[in-house]
Amino acid sequence: MAATSKNQAANVPCGTRIRGKWNKQSYQVIKKLGNGALGTVYLADSNRGNVAIKVGIDSMSITSEVNVLKQLSMVQGTVLGPFFYEVDDWEMNGRCYPFYVMEYINGESLFSFIERRGKEWLGILMLQLLRDLGALHREGWVFGDLKPDNLLVEGSPPTIRWLDVGGTTGMGRSVKEFTEFFDRGYWGLGTRVAEPSYDLFSAAMVMINAAYPQRFERPKKDSELFLLNKIEKSPLLNAYKPILKKALRGGYQNASEMRQELFSLLQGVKSAAINRSPTPSKSRVKSRQKRQKPKKQKRSGWIETVLLFAFILFFYTLYLVGHVF
Repeated sequence: MAATSKNQAANVPCGTRIRGKWNKQSYQVIKKLGNGALGTVYLADSNRGNVAIKVGIDSMSITSEVNVLKQLSMVQGTVLGPFFYEVDDWEMNGRCYPFYVMEYINGESLFSFIERRGKEWLGILMLQLLRDLGALHREGWVFGDLKPDNLLVEGSPPTIRWLDVGGTTGMGRSVKEFTEFFDRGYWGLGTRVAEPSYDLFSAAMVMINAAYPQRFERPKKDSELFLLNKIEKSPLLNAYKPILKKALRGGYQNASEMRQELFSLLQGVKSAAINRSPTPSKSRVKSRQKRQKPKKQKRSGWIETVLLFAFILFFYTLYLVGHVF
């Protein structure tokens, strides 16, 4: 899906050395990490180690993003975006390109992590995302271009991180950068005014995208019904139906409200899973012990594993939530 504007930033070949015009810091480009509507992000080597550099063409846009990164770094208790290092200009072939340097987040893509670790991680990571969105919104900002491409999972315990804050927009203004699949305006389900419900719609679409990695085009009419049918048909999404439906309709006033309902839903799912797990009676256990059949012992071990996993996931969720309140 296309963003709002075409990227015209410099195409910097691997191995190129970028030297700041004013601060004189030097960076050697290793590879391109991705494109945004307002610039291109590269992985580079520096005296700090690996860093990420965003090279743009418009000084005002770069300055705006730098201001956002600085604001995010001031939010107490939550790491929202990459750490900001410096901003400078770079001269190449007679042109001057503004750029800024930030932390390189060496994480795993959101969907790759979920595929590797299990579908239950979708809900857990969304709890983290909603926590961070709530902190951002309280500071007067909306993420805007919220999509899986801008999310990474790193560390232990796994933590969701934001990769690009280029679309971050002040509350009440028009969202300056978006990707169609995650934009409620594209689906005809709301405006592009920067407000919490805009990000929460995008968060719901991130979850839908997890079930439909190839994405899909909007229908000619009744987008809401179309999306609800997609949710109904997906075993992964059906459990989250009330949350997704409310977010798509703009029913949440803030991220904390959506997060609390998601947490309650996850608690209910885990409790139901534990209650459904069969527990052998004492007489059956004694009978199995007498017969000493390997297959029965194996089944008992499987049941214990299921119960243990459910309890671990339950308490790990509580651990993650403890970082919010």
